[in-house]
Amino acid sequence: MEPENTLDQVGVEAATSLPGTLGEQVVTIREEPNGHQGEPSSSRTAWETVQLARHRDRPYTLDFARWMLSDFVELHGDRRFGDDRAILGGPALLDGRAVMLVGHQKGRTTRENVTHNFGMPNPEGYRKAMRLFQHAARLGMPIVTLIDTPGANPSLPAEERGQAQAIAESIAVLLSVPVPVVAVITGEGGSGGALAIATADRILMLENAIFTVASPEAAASILWRDAREAPQAAAAMKIMAHDLVELGIVDEVVREPGDGAHSDHAATGAGLRRAVSSALDELSMLSAPELLRRRREKYRRIGDFSR
Repeated sequence: MEPENTLDQVGVEAATSLPGTLGEQVVTIREEPNGHQGEPSSSRTAWETVQLARHRDRPYTLDFARWMLSDFVELHGDRRFGDDRAILGGPALLDGRAVMLVGHQKGRTTRENVTHNFGMPNPEGYRKAMRLFQHAARLGMPIVTLIDTPGANPSLPAEERGQAQAIAESIAVLLSVPVPVVAVITGEGGSGGALAIATADRILMLENAIFTVASPEAAASILWRDAREAPQAAAAMKIMAHDLVELGIVDEVVREPGDGAHSDHAATGAGLRRAVSSALDELSMLSAPELLRRRREKYRRIGDFSR
């Protein structure tokens, strides 16, 4: 039997505001293990960071499952249409704590990219994610999401199967689950395809990841009618980790080892494991009503610069 929609579990306390302002947020920049400091994102141009975020050898969800977690068991299907391989997920252990992992998956070869649709989920991918979110809520398991997608699949069949509705419902479910949610931008955080699983209590971001409403190429095509202006668009769009911390969207930047996450998957996974585990330790101290209240307040504040 499919789990009940957790939207029905949201009480009026979830809509209650908390005192405080965006300026009171404390942001941590974590150092990497084994003495790796990584080159600060601010020393690279936005376009250079875009290229690193898209690097073919960058770790993906299955790589992080190997280096961050133990006993990961992948679950399949949305119970409506099929199993979208662009989003993977299932229960696992993080430092002995049971969590529900959900993340985008890309491929490194042509065959793998076709299997995973180049990391661009279909509606059934988001419905699978929602099913896992609801399982986690019912079992009291924290949720960890890993975001790395150029965006949701924009094809006509995907739209016919309810792409926009699936994205909106996924965001709504994440706003309502009464368990801690930690999201990590590990590579490309593209548009609504990323937001669908990035609505979390804490948003972490790897140093050379990006988070953007549209790709730099798309923005350049709109603004200058020339995709070759993508480097200029990337700089103007404020898509780098330190930009997003200043804007109050990202809570914590996790440094990458060596020349980037692609150069050492094990060290990247170890550093991210500590960061996620620390965030869950803090969030686990909050009651469910308090967790929901703070989550709603967090997203009400984003984009409000009047304070």
